[in-house]
Amino acid sequence: MNIRENLEQLEQDNLSPYAAHSRDSRGRLHPEEQCDIRPVYQRDRDRILHCKAFRRLKDKTQVFLSPEGDHYRTRLTHTLEVSQNARTIAKALQMNEDLVEAIALGHDLGHTPFGHAGERALNAVCPYGFKHNEQSVRTVDILEKGGQGLNLTYEVRDGILNHQTAGMPMTLEGRIVRLSDKIAYIHHDMDDAIRAGILTEADVPREIGEVIGFTTGERLDHFIHDIVSTSYGKDDIMMSSPVAEAMKKLRAFMFERVYKNKEAKSEEGKAEMLVQTLYSYYRHHLELLSEDMIGLINRGEPEERVVCDYIGAMTDRFAIAKYEEIYIPRSWHI
Repeated sequence: MNIRENLEQLEQDNLSPYAAHSRDSRGRLHPEEQCDIRPVYQRDRDRILHCKAFRRLKDKTQVFLSPEGDHYRTRLTHTLEVSQNARTIAKALQMNEDLVEAIALGHDLGHTPFGHAGERALNAVCPYGFKHNEQSVRTVDILEKGGQGLNLTYEVRDGILNHQTAGMPMTLEGRIVRLSDKIAYIHHDMDDAIRAGILTEADVPREIGEVIGFTTGERLDHFIHDIVSTSYGKDDIMMSSPVAEAMKKLRAFMFERVYKNKEAKSEEGKAEMLVQTLYSYYRHHLELLSEDMIGLINRGEPEERVVCDYIGAMTDRFAIAKYEEIYIPRSWHI
């Protein structure tokens, strides 16, 4: 046996019977020769980690647009926190940690500049709609590597597509990421809101704190322990009823006090206008799209969708720079 086959056998011997084993993967969109060292999900993780879309996450908004401070989360740090939470749970439950990490690292690759404000803006103007989970799959299937895509396994693509509340991944590893995403953003968005002075720990309703803790650290620890203890040895990933209910209440609290907070979201209207203005401009100037995007149009992809691909892939900084380049008069230097 080669190294990959030895690793696959270790999975077979040591992982939970409910885990997704690498050798049982449903495969890739396009069949290819196996690596002699890495099982398929480890290979997928590496492809995601090295792709351009992953690197761009460092300059994409998580919740706060252009915050003044070095310690606020970005889309990249959110992704890393999701991955860390998910790997902790997966290891404890003897699930496939490589699959969990691949899904976690790839789940937000299709997110727009300016967070959900950018997503709303493109969804409103594109006739095909725009959802970041679907765009994440489109990114790994089509947009990366100059239109070739990353050719990931079915299980990773399924986990990326179904990481939102409305979805339900086919693997338990995907379900771990689905819950870890919610845990991560509730935890770090509250931490950032406290840092910004929008919230204090004392603002969290006592009925929630009595169930899952009174600090961000206590709540994160409680969520992870509860998932592990409730799911251990079972063919599903779940929380206990009291903790799930507390999480639901905490999420509603966050929507009321942070996600719809006028101070925290004061710049979102400007961001939406900027994104939609860029969309309108590039719809009428397709020749200014990148070479890769023009190639997609030449292959038969709808123009509106490709313009969304181009703008959705932008970082906050690049989108602002393009807007200024197109619409802001330059000074004269004589």
